Amino acid sequence: MKKTTAKTVAVLAATLMAASVLAGCNVNVAVDQPADGANADAQKTTETAEEVNEPAAEESAEMTDEEKAAEVAALIDSIYVQERTDETDKLCEEAKAKWDALTDAQKELVEGEEADPDYFGRDTGDASKDDPLNSDDIGENEILVVSFGTSFNDSRVLDISGIEKAIQAANPDWSVRRAFTAQIIINHVQSRDGEKIDNVKQALDRAVASGVKNLVVQPTHLMHGAEYDELCDALAEYTDKFESVSVAEPLLGEVGKDASVINDDKKAVAEAVVAEAVKSAGFDSLDAADKDGTAFVFMGHGTAHTAKVSYSQMATQMKDLGYKNVFIGTVEGEPEETACENVIEDVAKAGYKNVVLRPLMVVAGDHANNDMAGDDDDSWKSMFNATGKFDSVDCQIEGLGRIKAVQDLYVDHTAKALDTEKNGNSVTSALPDGEYEAKFTTDGSMFSVNEEYKDMGKLTVKDGEMVIHISLQSEKIVNLFPGKAEDAKKDGAKLLEPTKDKVKYSDGSEETVNGFDVPVPYLDKEFDLALIGTKGKWYDHKVKVTSPKN
Repeated sequence: MKKTTAKTVAVLAATLMAASVLAGCNVNVAVDQPADGANADAQKTTETAEEVNEPAAEESAEMTDEEKAAEVAALIDSIYVQERTDETDKLCEEAKAKWDALTDAQKELVEGEEADPDYFGRDTGDASKDDPLNSDDIGENEILVVSFGTSFNDSRVLDISGIEKAIQAANPDWSVRRAFTAQIIINHVQSRDGEKIDNVKQALDRAVASGVKNLVVQPTHLMHGAEYDELCDALAEYTDKFESVSVAEPLLGEVGKDASVINDDKKAVAEAVVAEAVKSAGFDSLDAADKDGTAFVFMGHGTAHTAKVSYSQMATQMKDLGYKNVFIGTVEGEPEETACENVIEDVAKAGYKNVVLRPLMVVAGDHANNDMAGDDDDSWKSMFNATGKFDSVDCQIEGLGRIKAVQDLYVDHTAKALDTEKNGNSVTSALPDGEYEAKFTTDGSMFSVNEEYKDMGKLTVKDGEMVIHISLQSEKIVNLFPGKAEDAKKDGAKLLEPTKDKVKYSDGSEETVNGFDVPVPYLDKEFDLALIGTKGKWYDHKVKVTSPKN
């Protein structure tokens, strides 16, 4: 059964309103049934009334400006949804057609739950300059670049397409394709500009239908947050459709446990975005801006996800680099210290009189143009100005994706995923973080999981990396090595050390055996795992991890 939403009700309400106008003018609205007897006489009377009052009926049946605007608003609301249905394409087309039929005055009246005149009326650049990258001639190797997306055409061309083109230039033998995770944005671009962009499911189905064997997914997401988790959930349903699937790191790399954790990715992003901001503001250096009393505030999105610590880590990274006039904030105010009012207090307390606002986002879309730089009272620009504490508040509406150093970082992340793909030792999982029960099988009867556990082990996924803990039959296997025996013998080889696991058997007896935490490069495919026993000899084995279940 099709789900009825508030938006659908709004469309129906507009239809019923028009019908009531027609009925009030003696127009026979319901003429499905044939008339007979007294009904026939009544129909003749009605038809006579229609003939007499025909001009008046036509005039009254015309929808008012408000009704026409409400009809368009209801259609916009019906496609302002995250779920794609069989009706989506039709509704997108109808919404635009109805909008185009409005007069300029009627367009100004469009207002709904999500609808407003800017939905179709705002000029965000030339969509024809963009390439949705959804052709079918893919080949066997695909790099799928997955972004949240933006309906701002100029930003999509400079930021998202900029990243995609950089990845394609660095990997000419692979086909780069695009997917957006935000269906709301896909629908907006499609209805307004006629540009169709694949969502993740459409892109993966396209890859399967095109015969792709090796798939590398490069998210343009900032962090391992909710969007990244949802992407991994979607990929988990397709892992058996390809010979290999590898997921590259998002922009800021691993999350880390607290605000003190920084890494090379965060450092590279911090240096890149600050350098661009300083240059755009017309300063020779960040120190020169500091002496001028200018602070730079980078506004991210914010999230309730545990990955929100990434923003605190970016603030730590700025301090670690000595960027004392750089501050981090978020639209959502999560983590709490990144809320606009807290950032304003920090900047004012530090004594800066001039402020430059810039998005810490891959695209310069709705949040950058409205939440940051908009004229409404709740925009960051307005809130900074409203305090009266600053002499100037300027905005740089530029996404991270157009910065070459950021593009290079994505290219590097993709290269690492491709390298693990080629070498058969990928450590990236399409499973969301969590703990699973999974099957661990080997090619030898003397090397297997303890019989009490029936080939099962505990699979842990964290930050995209997979490790399975297995309890063996005894303590006779002393070490394991992820790879070949010949490499295990080399100086500096990092061997897996055993844990001492107590196994309680069904007959009540107990035994201590060796257990191991084994890195899992990928699921459903054999990988090398060498072992050495008490006799001191290394042996090669092939193992496989399959069927993970929560």
